[in-house]
Amino acid sequence: MRERDASRGRVHMPRCAIAGVEATVAQTAHAFPRHSHDRFGVGVILSGGHKSASGRGPVEARANDAIMVNPGEVHDGSPLDERGRAWRMLYFEPSMLVSAAAELSGAAAREIELTQPVVHEPLLKHLFERLFAVAVEAPCAPDALAREQALLELLAHLLDAHATRQATRQASNQTHALSSRPAGPIARAKARIDDDPSAPLTLADLASEARMSRFQLLRAFAHEIGLPPYAYRMQRRVALARQWIGRGASLADAAAAAGFADQSHMTRAFVRLLGVTPANYAAAIR
Repeated sequence: MRERDASRGRVHMPRCAIAGVEATVAQTAHAFPRHSHDRFGVGVILSGGHKSASGRGPVEARANDAIMVNPGEVHDGSPLDERGRAWRMLYFEPSMLVSAAAELSGAAAREIELTQPVVHEPLLKHLFERLFAVAVEAPCAPDALAREQALLELLAHLLDAHATRQATRQASNQTHALSSRPAGPIARAKARIDDDPSAPLTLADLASEARMSRFQLLRAFAHEIGLPPYAYRMQRRVALARQWIGRGASLADAAAAAGFADQSHMTRAFVRLLGVTPANYAAAIR
């Protein structure tokens, strides 16, 4: 396991023995800019205090609090004071919660949302710590049954006590209704970035896609997406680089494929958004 000693702290990504789950361990005073994750995140604050702003309003968490985030939920993160904070997180592929919800209810769920960004609940903390122990801290000690049981017990509790679910039929009807309408201008601009984050797009390109002026695009994009276009594209480039690294690409090749100027540019983006270097990320998933 590789670590990065950063200014005023350390963030690292240890290997996790469960496919589809990533782990992060941090003790840092680093302030993370606004960003989002493509997975569900669940964690526990170990010490200190943490604050963030998201679509669900201002959030503060302290030692022994559990924290949760949904895929695509834009938020930032900073310590409550100069001492920083320490936490552990597990990030789950969305399909894992969808599958667990289907097993629990017997009906397919299309959309799941974790409803509370912070809770103080000993049971959730216990279930998280047990899964973290068998999947991250001692992944070779217990057998696969122990890991599977710990995983399903945590997911079941999250779904029963801390999530809302939308049935497939309802979601499908809504999707059909939405698809019958033309895509909004900001949705078109966002899709232009999503289709190829590595492309050297300009504000003029995005404004043309949205059929509005550059100034209108800049303001409306930040309002609807939660991030300005450049920051959103940078986040998508980091996600694209992570995909290339996961496929075994070298760091230099991943940087080029994701549209970064060079490997150093990619490293700075990783550290700013994730708190870890690309090398640390590669070591955690390989």
